[in-house]
Amino acid sequence: MSLLTLAFLAFLPILVAGILLIGFRIAAKIAMPLVLAVTVVISYFVWDFSALNIVASSIQGLFITFDILWIIFGAILLLNLLKYSGGISVIRQSFADISPDRRVQVVIIAWLFGSFLEGAAGFGTPAAIVAPLLLALGYPALASVMLGLMVQSTAVTFGAVGTPILIGVQSGLASPEFSAQLASVDASMMDYLLVVTSHVAILHAIAGTLMPILMVVMMTRFFGENKSWKEGFSIFPFALLGGLAFTVPYTLTALFLGPEFPSLIGALIGLPIVTYAANRGFLIPDDSWDFPAEEAWPAFWIGTLTVSSENEVKKPGLTLFKAWMPYLLLALILVLSRLHQLPIREAFLSVELSWQEIFGSTISASSTPLYLPGTILLIVGVITVFLHKMNIAEVKTAFFESSRMLLGAGFVLIFTIPMVRIYINSGINEIGLDSMPIIMADWVASSVGQIYPFFAASIGGLGAFIAGSNTVSNLMFSLFQFGVAESLSIPTTILVALGAVGAAAGNMVAIHNIVAACATVGFLGKEGSVLRLTVIPTLYYVIFIGILGLLAISFFGVSDPLFNQFNLNP
Repeated sequence: MSLLTLAFLAFLPILVAGILLIGFRIAAKIAMPLVLAVTVVISYFVWDFSALNIVASSIQGLFITFDILWIIFGAILLLNLLKYSGGISVIRQSFADISPDRRVQVVIIAWLFGSFLEGAAGFGTPAAIVAPLLLALGYPALASVMLGLMVQSTAVTFGAVGTPILIGVQSGLASPEFSAQLASVDASMMDYLLVVTSHVAILHAIAGTLMPILMVVMMTRFFGENKSWKEGFSIFPFALLGGLAFTVPYTLTALFLGPEFPSLIGALIGLPIVTYAANRGFLIPDDSWDFPAEEAWPAFWIGTLTVSSENEVKKPGLTLFKAWMPYLLLALILVLSRLHQLPIREAFLSVELSWQEIFGSTISASSTPLYLPGTILLIVGVITVFLHKMNIAEVKTAFFESSRMLLGAGFVLIFTIPMVRIYINSGINEIGLDSMPIIMADWVASSVGQIYPFFAASIGGLGAFIAGSNTVSNLMFSLFQFGVAESLSIPTTILVALGAVGAAAGNMVAIHNIVAACATVGFLGKEGSVLRLTVIPTLYYVIFIGILGLLAISFFGVSDPLFNQFNLNP
C-alpha cells in the first residue's frame, strides 16, 4: 500500500470528526462514537493493530478520561461553591470596578490569569477554570469556552512547569542514536533542550504578543451587537500592552532560566502591570464595550449552566479578599505542588493507580490522582466552604449541580480518549508500520521537501488536535521532526521547536479539550460551534509560525552553534 494511501486512511478519522462536528454540527456525543468505530476498523484491518491492543488502548484511554473528568468536576464544583457562597457576586463586581469594558476583562482574566494557570497546572486547566469564571461574570457560554480555549496557546509549551519540554520533547527524542549524537559533541540532553527552549520562546513571543487583540476582536466580531472587528481593534494599544507584559518576561525567563517558569513568571509580572494600567485608564479608549442584552442572545450562545447577576447569591460581609482567596489558594497550591525542590510534590505523586502491561500487552496506564489539578481544586473547594461559612444545604446544592454537569462530559470522553490512544498506539504491530500520526507526517515531509519548515508547526498542531496535549504531541513527533531536519540539512532544534509551538496552538482545537471546557459551562452538544471559532486562531498561529520558521532557515540562516558538529546546518 502506498504512503499516500496510508496517509489518507490515517487522516480519515480526523476528516470524519471534522465533517460531523463542523460541517453537520452533530453533537460530540453522537460524532465521537462513530469516529472511534472508524479508527478501530482502520487500525485493525490496515495497521494490523490487534484486538488485544485495541482493548488495552481503550483501557489506557479510560485512565486518562478519569484524569480529565476529575479536573472538570473540581472546576465546576469550585465555581458552584463560589456561586452559592456569594463569592461570584463579589468577584463580578471587582472586575466591573477595574473596568466594565469586556475587552479589558478579556486581557486580564482570560489572557493573563489563564496563562498563569497554564504555567502552573497545564493539561486543560485554564479553560476548565477561566471558562466558568467568565460565564459567572456574564459572558455567553460559547464566548466563555472560545476565550478559555484561546488562552491555551502561547503559555502551553511551558505549561505545567515546563512539562511539554521536559517530558514531551525529552522523552520524544530519547533514542540510542540521539544519545550517541549528543555524546559525540560532549553535550547533554539539557543543553539541547535549552536551545529548543530559546527557539520556542522567541517564536511564541512573536506570535503570542498579538493573541490578546485576536481574543478581543474574535469576541467583538462574533458576540457583539454590531458584529464588528473595528470595536475590538479600538483597544489595540491596551491589548498590545497585555501581550508584551507577558511575552517579554516570558522570553527572558526562557532564555536565562530554562523551560520551567516562563509562563508563570510572564503572567505574574504581566498581571499587576496590566491591572494597574487598567485602573489608571492607561491606553483604554473612551468607549466601553459590552455584550448585547442577555434576552437578545441567540440560543446557540447559551448553555445549560447559568450564573447570572439577577439570580446570583449575594451575602453581606463577604470581602473582595475572601471572595478571591479560593483562586489565590488554587494558584499557590498548584505552584507549590509542581516545584521539584519541595516535598509536597513527592507527597502528591506518592499515590499512583497503575495497570502495567494491560492483559499482557505492551501498553500500560497510570494515574496520580492526588497530583491532578482536580484534587487541588477539591481541596480549595473544601477550604472555601469554611472560609465563606457555607451551610450544608448550599454545599449539597453545589455538589449535585456539579455532578449532573459531569455526566454528559463523561459519556463523550469515554469514546474520545480511547480513540486517541488507539490512534497513537497503532504503531505497535507486526507489519512494521509506523503509527497513524507518524505516517501522516512522513507523507507531508516527503511531499514538500525544503519548504517543510512551513508545515512543521502544523504537524505539531495535528498531534495536539488528536491527543489533546502538547506533551503527547511532542512525544509523538519530536524524533520525527529531528529526523526530517537531518535529512533536509536543517538545524534540528529549529524544527523540534516549530513542532512544539504548533502543538501548543493545536490545544485550541483538540476535541477533548473542547468537550472538557464545554462541560464546565453547560455547553455539551455544541462542540462543533466552538470548533468553528477556535480553528481561526489556530490557523493564525500555525501559519504565522510556519512563515517565521521558513524565514528563519531560508533567509536569515539561523543555525545552532552548539550543534554545528552534527553537520546539520546549511
